[in-house]
Amino acid sequence: MGADSLLRSRFERGLDAPICLTWELTYACNMSCSHCLSASGRRDPRELTTDEARTFIDEVAAMQVFYINVGGGEPMIRRDFFELIGYAVAQGVGVKFSTNGTRIDAGAARRLAAMDYLDVQVSLDGADAATNDRLRGAGSYAAARRAMEHLADAAFGEFKISVVVTRENVTQLDDFAAIAAHYGAQLRLTRLRPSGRGVDSWADLHPTRAQNEMLYHWLVGHPRVLTGDSFFHLSPLGAPLDGLNLCGAGRVVCLVDPVGDVYACPFVIHERFRAGTIRDGGFAEVWRNSELFGELREPGSAGACSACGSYDACRGGCLAAKFFTGLELDDPDPECVFGLGEQALMAHPVAIRPRSAPDHSRVRIPVHSAF
Repeated sequence: MGADSLLRSRFERGLDAPICLTWELTYACNMSCSHCLSASGRRDPRELTTDEARTFIDEVAAMQVFYINVGGGEPMIRRDFFELIGYAVAQGVGVKFSTNGTRIDAGAARRLAAMDYLDVQVSLDGADAATNDRLRGAGSYAAARRAMEHLADAAFGEFKISVVVTRENVTQLDDFAAIAAHYGAQLRLTRLRPSGRGVDSWADLHPTRAQNEMLYHWLVGHPRVLTGDSFFHLSPLGAPLDGLNLCGAGRVVCLVDPVGDVYACPFVIHERFRAGTIRDGGFAEVWRNSELFGELREPGSAGACSACGSYDACRGGCLAAKFFTGLELDDPDPECVFGLGEQALMAHPVAIRPRSAPDHSRVRIPVHSAF
């Protein structure tokens, strides 16, 4: 067994603390993106208080979690946003946060640039306003570009431009790379999952099989583009892409939502994958002793993929993508590069697919409107 295989085997059994801990700070959002993984919009009145949030940060620091991914909703809507990320950094916990950019004016950009151990990801899902705004709402492209200008003017450094790859923007990858180069930023691509409002938009927005093949070869040719493990389901097309290349849900990643509930990963906000709450014994108790996480850390079965010679390359794909399209967890990924997922979907159509809950969606409004 090679070093990569040994490392992957170790990670499959889970770690004492997650490598990647995502914290959705709020469900409040001044946008209503059609593919929002958390179906955000309205604030949940049960949100963690500032004191509860600081206690959570203390526990994460004690577990020696290197960094947290802060998201939402739009995290900058919370009035204590700067207080909380400043507190995390002071405790030695790095922060990577995702934003639609609408709250980053010149002053906020200077404030962010003055903080250590902080990374900013500005979301952009079209290299032009027409493509982006169809997904994210009228005015969202201009708002994101303004935020990038402010960050560049404040000498923030190499912030990230985060793109969810869709059928509509996959032909714009070179254009996204050019935008990133213009700002001295780094491009980050992620996979579209059928989570949250994506349950309704995924069928129309996810890349076709031909587009996924083109995406794979583009990524191979652009090794500096960040992906995490978003596209490990494409690995059977050739050499594995950079990353761990397995589903880390409950093993090396998890999500804490705005009310303190812990889920196996950011893309499975559903009761089936709720592991517990930090309000009942703390985060470490959930991470280390959750029955759900124990199940996910057990050696898995190849299931319907057992006859495929590429199972070791893709490990059956994404848990969330399968669950929210109505497939079984041991079925092929719905975007299997050999079309086996498409066949499974046709063979087992479902009248009602699972949906993320609760749904905090609200009516889409222009991003320049008051929140």
